[in-house]
Amino acid sequence: MSNIAIYNGSSTFVSGSSTPFGFYDNDSTFRTDAVNVSQWCAQRLGYPLVEVELQSGSFFTAFEEAVTTYGNEVYQWKVRENYLNLEGSSTGSNLNNQLITPNMGNIIRISEMYASEAGTGGNINIYTGSVVLQNGVQDYDIDLAISASIGYTGSVEVKRVFYENPPAIVRYFDPYAGTGTGIQSLLETFGFGQMSPGINFLLMPIYFDVQKIQAIELNDQIRKSAYSFDLVNNKLRVFPIPTSVMLGMNDKLFFHYIKTEERNNPVTAAAAQASGSLITNVSNVPYQNPIYAQINSIGKQWIRQYTLATAKEILAYVRGKYSTVPIPGAEVTLNQQDLLTDARAEKAALLEQLRAMLDQTSRKTQLEQQANEVDFINKQLTNVPLPIYIF
Repeated sequence: MSNIAIYNGSSTFVSGSSTPFGFYDNDSTFRTDAVNVSQWCAQRLGYPLVEVELQSGSFFTAFEEAVTTYGNEVYQWKVRENYLNLEGSSTGSNLNNQLITPNMGNIIRISEMYASEAGTGGNINIYTGSVVLQNGVQDYDIDLAISASIGYTGSVEVKRVFYENPPAIVRYFDPYAGTGTGIQSLLETFGFGQMSPGINFLLMPIYFDVQKIQAIELNDQIRKSAYSFDLVNNKLRVFPIPTSVMLGMNDKLFFHYIKTEERNNPVTAAAAQASGSLITNVSNVPYQNPIYAQINSIGKQWIRQYTLATAKEILAYVRGKYSTVPIPGAEVTLNQQDLLTDARAEKAALLEQLRAMLDQTSRKTQLEQQANEVDFINKQLTNVPLPIYIF
């Protein structure tokens, strides 16, 4: 096996072959910095006083890994910070340099399940069915009625039964007819003259109509309280037993119901229709590798330090091939363990430092800092002397 050349103090970056993945090879700033960083790392490792058993490609690999690690940490933090606002949106655009605006979309989507149960909205379909009341029949099977109507045999849950009289307003004779004012055809002004058989017209205040409607409803509630129903396992029992006298044009009893399979389905209809194109988990949030030229000096310094730590780790594995090297009359012990220990500790410290900095810039932390700042300013302002005005 021929001897493999090691780092000789210079390197040339070749796009498409110098790094394993080539994520940033087209970035001119990355290509320039790759050469400079490799020289800096080699000198930090002791070159040229000692040989560094690496090649320029080793430094380029460590450099590419450092940039990618930096981007992953930053965008993982962005995903954690904004996932509630991102879930359900499109995966079709790169979010790297996009400003994420908090919104109520997902909070409303989560609350829709409560609205569905309360009957005030939600995303569950509510269906209408009916049973035909029959003379002398008190019990009715809603499941059979639904199956006979639409052929559905799955589980349903009845939400409401319309076992009610017609609204009171339709049983309230013309509220505008009356006597007592002596004013003829008062309502002709409003075009109501042909709507009432009354000879004299009195326009009553609106609360009069409301009280009349309430009186009719209270009369039904007290004097017709026997009209009710009992619902157990979708078996409906009505009270009293329908008779031919009771039945007529309103011989159907309507009800609202939902299909339990739709309520139990965790996949919303919108997500099912757009399968594969919505953000559904952290793996398909559309963040990409960062653009190296746009990283500021703070980030680039972190990347250089992480590159050095990675280069130390690579060099430790290389030197770990042999724990000692024989020389004339003695042997040299290599520092593989020291390099490996330092490299792992430095990488862990750098990651901890970056994550701490990102946490300090979170939306929650920034709002807390602003609130504290306002409190401190208000405390300082209380010590400012107030001027005395003399009029």
